[in-house]
Amino acid sequence: MSTNDGYYIPEPSKWPIIASLTLFVTVFGAVNTIHGTSIGMPILMIGLISVLAMMYGWFSTVVAESPSYNGQVDVSFRMGMMWFILSEVMFFAAFFGALFYARVLVMPWLGGAGNNAMTHEVLWPAFEAVWPVLANPDNAKFVAPKEAMGAWGLPAINTLLLLTSSVTLTIAHHALRKGERSKLNLWMIVTLVLGVSFLVLQVMEYVHAYGEMGLTLASGIYGSTFFMLTGFHGFHVTIGGIMIAVMLVRCLKGHFTADNHFAFEAAAWYWHFVDVVWLGLFIFVYIL
Repeated sequence: MSTNDGYYIPEPSKWPIIASLTLFVTVFGAVNTIHGTSIGMPILMIGLISVLAMMYGWFSTVVAESPSYNGQVDVSFRMGMMWFILSEVMFFAAFFGALFYARVLVMPWLGGAGNNAMTHEVLWPAFEAVWPVLANPDNAKFVAPKEAMGAWGLPAINTLLLLTSSVTLTIAHHALRKGERSKLNLWMIVTLVLGVSFLVLQVMEYVHAYGEMGLTLASGIYGSTFFMLTGFHGFHVTIGGIMIAVMLVRCLKGHFTADNHFAFEAAAWYWHFVDVVWLGLFIFVYIL
């Protein structure tokens, strides 16, 4: 590593190009898995393992460099994390926009609303513009699930788990600022357990959807929007859980102080963002 008098300048890093390659492999494998090719799952597994290895290596490098950081670097990190979260907001906004477009604009159009009565009669005269689109013998043009996913089972429990995890993480943050290390470690463990519990219940929900409800990624617009939104959110919870786990290890090692703990704050910002997205999902995907 190297520095100058005004600003910390790290040595050129190999991790950005490695991150790009591992993410490309992961996405390539995911797309092939969705399309059912034989090489999809092996490539996806290689990509995911590579992403985890990359994150471990990059995190380790940043942790080793952190004692050399000055106040200007801290400001840069905060700005960078805010821009990153903004990009994630736009990512989910696109999928929420797709859901809005399908439900509010396309459904009435297919149902013959406005000036589309003739289109409705020509294309699908038996189609009923009711969301979600479920299996109907008179509407065989649509591949659809037998039933919609209810809001007040596992999704409601998961909502409670994520909201509680935000509270426990905030308690841990306050403990860190007060120098209460034992309390900090305890509530970080609780936060991690809550996050892992969320993911376990989401897997159970997916197993139930595929096995008993006929609700799959291929089951029409309802299935595709449901799994794209909840699936990507689950992926973000996984990434956030890894962040929380890393912060827990660093807390146990005593890496942070009351005045210098931006890495902890960055992970907390991301976790709270993930919780807010889930509230939107719970309302617009499960309840409405």
